[in-house]
Amino acid sequence: MRTIRLERGRPILDIASYGRAAPGARASLTPAQIEQIHWTVTRAPEVMVKVTGGGGSSSSRGINAHFNYISRRGELEIETDDGERLAGRGAGQQLINDWDLDLDDDRKRPDLFATNRRKAPKLVHKTIFSMPAGTPPRKVLAAVRDFAREEFGLKHRYAMVLHTDEPHPHVHVVVKAVSEDGVRLDIRKETLRHWRQEFARQLRAQGVEANATERSARGQSR
Repeated sequence: MRTIRLERGRPILDIASYGRAAPGARASLTPAQIEQIHWTVTRAPEVMVKVTGGGGSSSSRGINAHFNYISRRGELEIETDDGERLAGRGAGQQLINDWDLDLDDDRKRPDLFATNRRKAPKLVHKTIFSMPAGTPPRKVLAAVRDFAREEFGLKHRYAMVLHTDEPHPHVHVVVKAVSEDGVRLDIRKETLRHWRQEFARQLRAQGVEANATERSARGQSR
């Protein structure tokens, strides 16, 4: 029998596999994925983020009416992106002037634009951040405040109002559609998915159990 002596150091055959994991093999999960699974299996309350449609987003008159609605005609305070709190029926018009929305509205006049352009673009986006009944309203507001600061701070002007007159506490957030640098905010499905995840994260930072899973993961098809 012939003896082969193997020298120390680099192996004769350097074998490595760059293929996929075998069927049934357990793939490693990120900490975020593990946390997502935890909140899902424990049935943590699901957050809701909604962009409301309808008219009133493309004219200063409609925006003023929306501010009157969410402030209950001036009875509720409107909290702005710079921490100011406005009250009274003139608060909405004050924000319109501060955000220069009246100037953007004037730019849509037929004598200043081609008459065959498409429908007027939105001047603001109207959104709602909501949680199920029983969630502390002030913590919902604090979570939305931190969310808006991270997502829109120093970019898009925004204002918010907390509503507690329904079983589920929710916050109306009005965001200026065009940033201070002239970039338009385009809200897509991916945007809403990201906003839900970040809203849930901010709620958990406030000590509130919250989750943001897809409908398919919750067994909902509609």
